[in-house]
Amino acid sequence: MYTCPRCGDLLQIGYDYKLLASQVRASLNKTGPLSVWRYRKILPVSDEKAVSIGEGGTGLPKSARLAESLDMRDVYFKNEGQNPTGSFKDRGMTVAITRAVEIGAKKVLCASTGNTSASMAAYAAKAGLRAVVLIPKGKIAMGKLLQAVVHGAEISQVEGSFDKALERARRMAATRKSLYLVNSLNPYRIEGQKTMAFEVWEQLGRRIPDAVFVPVGNAGNISAIWKGFQEMKKLKLTNRTPRMIGVQAAGAAPLADAYAKGREKVVAWPHPETIASAIRIGAPASWKKALRAVKESKGTIIRASDDEIMTAQRLLANHEGIFAEPASAASVAGLANAKKLKLVKSRELVVCVITGHGLKDQKAAANFAAL
Repeated sequence: MYTCPRCGDLLQIGYDYKLLASQVRASLNKTGPLSVWRYRKILPVSDEKAVSIGEGGTGLPKSARLAESLDMRDVYFKNEGQNPTGSFKDRGMTVAITRAVEIGAKKVLCASTGNTSASMAAYAAKAGLRAVVLIPKGKIAMGKLLQAVVHGAEISQVEGSFDKALERARRMAATRKSLYLVNSLNPYRIEGQKTMAFEVWEQLGRRIPDAVFVPVGNAGNISAIWKGFQEMKKLKLTNRTPRMIGVQAAGAAPLADAYAKGREKVVAWPHPETIASAIRIGAPASWKKALRAVKESKGTIIRASDDEIMTAQRLLANHEGIFAEPASAASVAGLANAKKLKLVKSRELVVCVITGHGLKDQKAAANFAAL
């Protein structure tokens, strides 16, 4: 099950936070390397048989040159491209595949614009599971597709957008009990991804940022990171939370559109189009959670054009030494736009989530650079 049979909303895993608080605090007072499994006390699976290939512990470098150009004092980049398969998806996948092993699954399934398939295939290979991937035909970066192929996944192309592929994957999982679906509507995926919030807090010397900018496609990541910050407050690790600011590509912005118009429901975009293929999604599955995250945190959802995204990619590369895929650079483009709109102040501490490495989508960078 992935949705509530009564309201239809996506399921979310909860804990007895009062019971866990002392255990979590004690575990975090122990020295040790940062990783997803450092936070095992607040994860819903056992780490005894964890399917891990070294995820988490990604860098959080502070900007100097780019921040100065934006008239910002404290800007940090959470560089998730340093994960094993090159994207933040590994955080959720280590937990989801561990759960698949726990329940005795033999096959795992996902629909993907690229990064999910690469990550699932790698972790499935580690666990000895078969991986089945559905991709939108002709709309996936070759670098990501090659990763899934090399790791041994079975690839099927679906006519239409990612949303069509996810719709088909959900039907397959519902009718074939042998398939365990690991897209971000799987609540175990979210649990792994929330560890990014805990990690940022530790890397900042146990401080909470004022704002966190997150690229938004299917909307699972912004929901997961917000859950992490909420849990830290419930565990009494902190007494404050950041504003969550989602950034969508202008050509695939159903959430930004709904938020700007004050709508309670997101209207799907049937033909999303953007150079940022990882967030080229017109019907985000986690839209309810994302809207709640933004409203509860007093944040917002904004847009960035393809030109703004590619300019941000280049600035990240030649100002900070970080090569990010276009979707990842959307967070930086969003920060630039937010500064213009006076949604952030110069003195605030801001974290931009860089979701994936630039080598994931070489064609986009080459075309923009006219190579």
